[in-house]
Amino acid sequence: MPDQIRPFQALRRHRAWVVLGALVASLCGASAQAQRLDWDSLTELARTRSVEPVRANSDKLPAELAGITYDQLRDIRFKPAQSVWRAAALPFEVQFFHLGLYQRDPVRIHELLPDGRVNHLPYRSTDFDVGRNRFDPAAWGDLGHAGFRLHYPLNGQAYKDELVVFQGASYFRALGAGQQYGLSARGLAIDTVGGSGEEFPRFTEFWLQRPAADATEVTVLALLESPRATGAYRFVIRPGRQTTTTVTARIFLRPGAAAVNTLGIAPLTSMFLSGENQPVAGDFRPEVHDSDGLMMVTGDGEWLWRPLQRPKAATVSSFAMQNPRGFGLMQRDRSFASYEDVEARYERRPSAWIQPLGDWGPGRVELVQLSAPDETHDNIVAYWVPAALPAPGQPLEVAYQLAWQGDDQQRPPSSWVTQSRRGHGYTRLSADEQARQPQYVIDFTGPALDALPAGATVKAVVSASANGRVVETLAYPNPATRTWRVTLRVERADATQPVELRAFLQHNNNTVSETWTHLLLPE
Repeated sequence: MPDQIRPFQALRRHRAWVVLGALVASLCGASAQAQRLDWDSLTELARTRSVEPVRANSDKLPAELAGITYDQLRDIRFKPAQSVWRAAALPFEVQFFHLGLYQRDPVRIHELLPDGRVNHLPYRSTDFDVGRNRFDPAAWGDLGHAGFRLHYPLNGQAYKDELVVFQGASYFRALGAGQQYGLSARGLAIDTVGGSGEEFPRFTEFWLQRPAADATEVTVLALLESPRATGAYRFVIRPGRQTTTTVTARIFLRPGAAAVNTLGIAPLTSMFLSGENQPVAGDFRPEVHDSDGLMMVTGDGEWLWRPLQRPKAATVSSFAMQNPRGFGLMQRDRSFASYEDVEARYERRPSAWIQPLGDWGPGRVELVQLSAPDETHDNIVAYWVPAALPAPGQPLEVAYQLAWQGDDQQRPPSSWVTQSRRGHGYTRLSADEQARQPQYVIDFTGPALDALPAGATVKAVVSASANGRVVETLAYPNPATRTWRVTLRVERADATQPVELRAFLQHNNNTVSETWTHLLLPE
């Protein structure tokens, strides 16, 4: 049985009744002194919810909030002086987001004290400045919140920076030192592809563990619910130059619910509009993206790099493997000159690298790429799909570390791709031949190449799927950047069908680079 993705052993019967009794008391409004929660009791709550009817959201937004505009919502701001744990001068602080507009489903948020007691953190209108809005929130009662953010002195002791945000469905995102928000993570993805429509599980309740005065990490527990699944989640967040989030989840599929086609574990969501391989005419910015590639390392140790694209129609790529060692959506290009955007600062956007903890067994990394009209739309999703799903009511336990990385990020130990460009320079090929034979120019760098002696022979190993034929391949040093460059041309048999391409470098039959893997999209 796998070590980390495995059915969670059920609690003994008498313990389960004690746990359920405490949870019922909590839900019925018992005093904070009587409410207690730990990891096992949260798991039991998720299991219990999985066999109950799906709970419809009974909370109704006040009319003023239901019709609020974007600018009106922006004008409602949490008062920093009201931050949870500020009065105690703890290293972490909590601030809340207000409901309204797109955020219509409230979440319940609690403080988890060191002895396991639960202290509910209600919505209080006095915590917010409503700005120029004319409504009076005093009569709304405990609305709940749209989400929360944790603050920590990430970039210096003078100020507590925004560290991590949990808001909307099961989305969350975090920052390391010197970074700026970009891609997001999710708790779970269901039928992003392969079903009758995507289902978005949501975190309905959070428990924030009160940190010690000298804490360097903070723990968040969460309950996830959706029409076809529930889950208990634990997030241990360690801020730093590379902020890490250790995620443990126990997921239950609901008995009697429609079958899940694609269960996406550790999903990441990002944006790719244009890049060196796909520029946009008329945009002064050379590249616009939160991530530029999907990086993976298989259980056999092969490193793969998949440059992202913005297709005209939805495109799904699957990479089957046993016990993945890691995968992530990466922002490798860290140069301002690649983006020239003084507001978005895409060179500061973090990469998100997922390292499985334990044996994940067989399955696949799946990459979904969608069309998008502009950079305000997320159009990239990546996640792990286990080969076998748990039986309804039987939990699936999964654990992984999610690292939010900046300039210092995960790299293959040998060599890696620094850029991947499509196009022809001056050529004697006709326009028709250029259309039928796309050319790619790929640069590699890294310690394995740097260690080669002068004059070393390096070979590019290139292959194409059945719809393509490799016409020309060259590998040669690039003296301008002290990298190695590969150029290749491929001819398609059917331009309406895609072509899978692979390329890596060899020296004396030894692999000295990661594998560049690319999908030549249909015309």
